[in-house]
Amino acid sequence: MQWYLSLSRHREGSYHPGPDLEKGNPLRIPVVDTRGVALMPCTPAKARHLFRSAQAKPKRNKLGLFYVQLCYEQEPANQPLVAGIDPGSTFEGFSVVGTQETVLNLMVEAPHHVKEAMETRRTMRRARRYRKWRRPKRFTNRLKRKQRLPPSTRSRWEAKARVVAHLKSILPLTDVVVEDVQAVTRQGQGGKWNAAFSPVQVGKEHLYHLLGAMGLTVHLREGWQTKALREHYGLKKTKSKSKQSFESHAVDAWVMAAAVSGADHPTCTRLWYMVPAVLHRRQLHRLQASKGGERKPYGGTRSLGLKRGTVVKHTRYGIGTIGGFDRKRNTVSVHAYRTNKRLTQGAKVKQCCVLTWVAFRSWLVTERTMSKGKGKPPTPAPYKERLLPPQGSSHGVSAGGGSDE
Repeated sequence: MQWYLSLSRHREGSYHPGPDLEKGNPLRIPVVDTRGVALMPCTPAKARHLFRSAQAKPKRNKLGLFYVQLCYEQEPANQPLVAGIDPGSTFEGFSVVGTQETVLNLMVEAPHHVKEAMETRRTMRRARRYRKWRRPKRFTNRLKRKQRLPPSTRSRWEAKARVVAHLKSILPLTDVVVEDVQAVTRQGQGGKWNAAFSPVQVGKEHLYHLLGAMGLTVHLREGWQTKALREHYGLKKTKSKSKQSFESHAVDAWVMAAAVSGADHPTCTRLWYMVPAVLHRRQLHRLQASKGGERKPYGGTRSLGLKRGTVVKHTRYGIGTIGGFDRKRNTVSVHAYRTNKRLTQGAKVKQCCVLTWVAFRSWLVTERTMSKGKGKPPTPAPYKERLLPPQGSSHGVSAGGGSDE
């Protein structure tokens, strides 16, 4: 069985897709020309042919998605591609659908760290200003009578727009369909209550404005319409919201996009799972002093010259991402790619081979059914695959095959 754009037979710790062609689940690879103009996606077989003939080179965007960049200019002859968005408080579903083919299915974790971070920031600011008793009054920095989005609301809804923007850079998107989340309303005095009464209402309007500014045609669907579309296409949605499968969130995004593009059935149900990188704001010192009363610096986006979140290959721990660093020992932290669990705090920079930097840790989820036996019924288990092409490969593309360990 051939492996999708990978020379290695080892699949541990990967976000590289596995078999490039499962029965009934053909993959599609985004394509851009030498100017960066998005073209229609191709199959892995076509991508391998372009690499062998030196007509293209492999690339990876900030979502961690692999795409092909041609070495020449190509006039686009694109067909309509529609992106569907199923918003959620914890998980979100995205799907890109053409007139016939399903290009991409995503399940993205929504950012949820902002509220707690803002509370900590506010507490420390108030404590600092309490100590500075000669601080003058402020009159010009108030937000009264100004339109404002709460930081946690802004982060959640702008995260959806960022995913669409990254997709639009490698796919010729024309339309986007969003499930219009309904907030509970009630009558107020003066007709002002329902204008900005709910973070959900304000946030979704902000999202629609951002999508329209990208040049996309925005379509809205309500929840009951999405359910009717699922029944029309004969698809079912699982009740397990956290399950990494097409039926959890991407199915709603697919039916909404297919209703606009004209597709009649999902040609690919494989799912990319994505986790956004969390970078801590730079602080002058830690909130809690260490032994001896010393307050060490904390936060920031750089660690000994490397950007935090950079995907590296360590000589001992393999594929991982860069975290914090120790000034005295002159070492950096390396975290596991998928779980973000810290593997070591004593990694030297010279031991880390930089592969790429991504804003989302992503991997392709492939489910396989466990062997049947006595006891509980079999449950699908996600299966790990290779992260990046191994060092020493000229193009990072496999012309041959690979097999399971």
